[in-house]
Amino acid sequence: MALERAAGLPPQWAYPLRLAAVSLALILFSRRYLPARPSFPLASVAIGAGVFAVWIAPDLLFGYRHYWLFENGITGAAVSTAPAGLRTDLAFKILRTAGCTLVVPVVEELFWRGWLMRWLIDTRFLKVPLGKYAPLAFWMTALLFASEHGPYWEVGVAAGIVYNWWIVRTRNLADCMLAHAVTNGLLSAYVLLTGQWQYWL
Repeated sequence: MALERAAGLPPQWAYPLRLAAVSLALILFSRRYLPARPSFPLASVAIGAGVFAVWIAPDLLFGYRHYWLFENGITGAAVSTAPAGLRTDLAFKILRTAGCTLVVPVVEELFWRGWLMRWLIDTRFLKVPLGKYAPLAFWMTALLFASEHGPYWEVGVAAGIVYNWWIVRTRNLADCMLAHAVTNGLLSAYVLLTGQWQYWL
């Protein structure tokens, strides 16, 4: 993303190139760490749907997203980075949905719960079993996960706690990837059906 900004790539090329670069990195470097299948697929789907509901509920029920606590110089603003011209571009919408649903959950779960949550327990993280519970690692990962989501930090905290709990419960990264993919897939569908583009930051 930093390279995109430095290169000044036009938006219609930036996202496809980013998606291709991240997908290639996954194939080259992370394939052997990808889990085979979820242990609790139906529960993972339900948890992903629940996180989606939590994600949009505050805006639907209370509409407080533009208060200073959520829009400021630190968190940024709940405004989409997708230019208006691309919002009617079918290819862009397909690529963005595919990226959010199929690639982002894999990358984020490898990072947050596959690496960071274990590394905070022991820097030799591969020696730490997946899903090992340690309070500092659990809560620090949830808070840092929230910080990644800018003005949606409060629902990011909730999502981080749920996903962290699910890896502790299942000890299988595939379950977290599936839950995360369901959340992002439903959120993408919601964006496309309602025009609430701010959810695609």
